[in-house]
Amino acid sequence: MKNYLDFEKEIKALEQEVDGLKSPFGSEGISEVDTNKIKNTQQEINNKLQEIYSNLNSWQRTQVARHEDRPKANFYIKKIFNKFTLLSGDRYFGDDKSVIAGFGLIENKSVLVIGQEKGEDLNSRIERNFGMMRPEGYRKCIRLMRLADRFQIPVISFIDTPGAYPGIGAEQRGQASAIANSIECCMSLTVPNISIIIGEGGSGGAIALASSNKVIMLENSIYSVISPEGCASILWRDPSKSLQAAEAMKLTAKDLLKLRIIDEVIPEPLGGAHRDPDNIAADIKHSIIKNLKNFENYSREEIYDHRKTKFLQIGRDQGFSRSSNLNDGGLGYKESTLRKVKLHLEKNKLLYGGAVLAAIVALFTLLN
Repeated sequence: MKNYLDFEKEIKALEQEVDGLKSPFGSEGISEVDTNKIKNTQQEINNKLQEIYSNLNSWQRTQVARHEDRPKANFYIKKIFNKFTLLSGDRYFGDDKSVIAGFGLIENKSVLVIGQEKGEDLNSRIERNFGMMRPEGYRKCIRLMRLADRFQIPVISFIDTPGAYPGIGAEQRGQASAIANSIECCMSLTVPNISIIIGEGGSGGAIALASSNKVIMLENSIYSVISPEGCASILWRDPSKSLQAAEAMKLTAKDLLKLRIIDEVIPEPLGGAHRDPDNIAADIKHSIIKNLKNFENYSREEIYDHRKTKFLQIGRDQGFSRSSNLNDGGLGYKESTLRKVKLHLEKNKLLYGGAVLAAIVALFTLLN
């Protein structure tokens, strides 16, 4: 049974009409199927989908990112990778079912695959903890990422979580420390790591695995420090203001690409990824292969520097780059000329202000 969102009521009615037209059993028994009417109604559905999905606001995109039928990490892993071998356990406490991790092949190239998995039905969602990872999940990922780094195997992550699990047990087992260590591990890798946000990219639960050389988002996915409901509750004490919060947070793929928080957006099929899962899986596979090929000629040090510079550059004009001085092995901040001029003017604004004022007074005296 298909699930529909609030703004898809017209589409639901049209698709139910198509299903009725396809049935040869009418009120008067078996009748001829009207193929022309089916074709026209289907075209009407496509037009309505185009109209709705080309004008989605941030809150509606959040709803699409959370859609029950949206393909999950397990689906993409099965579709994209060959000979996937599941690995479990953190060697400290236990295994976390909310994250799938193991080695597989893509274009006959070995990769480590990590996927945050929400589950497909109620039972699997409870087993997977709705995609909210516990400390043992992050420690499992750290263990496998270090193993991949040792054998020079790239890391591919599928991000889909509302956030890290906030339970008492998780806090007692060091949730914050596990997330911090996972971020540190991702940043320190000397192999390419690519993260694809396929649904929700929520808070530290997402950034723990998305500190990557390339962060890619599906068109209708979201990536934010907190959920819109949580943000509205904190700022306005009113969860119903989720739309205002979502708009202000700039959590959509389009906004984040403009802010250069992410590196690439993969367009989704008309009506969202859940309407054509096979097509979006093929597009993701193409993107992974393309990005892995871009790093083929990078040395281990260059891969590390690429990732470090990418994150240091966020919110800055030029970011950090390696010094040309051979005796200096660190990274130096490189400012743009425009920013240098701006900082110089701000630093000497009193001096320049006085000079401008003196010039105006002198000009006024000469004119009189």
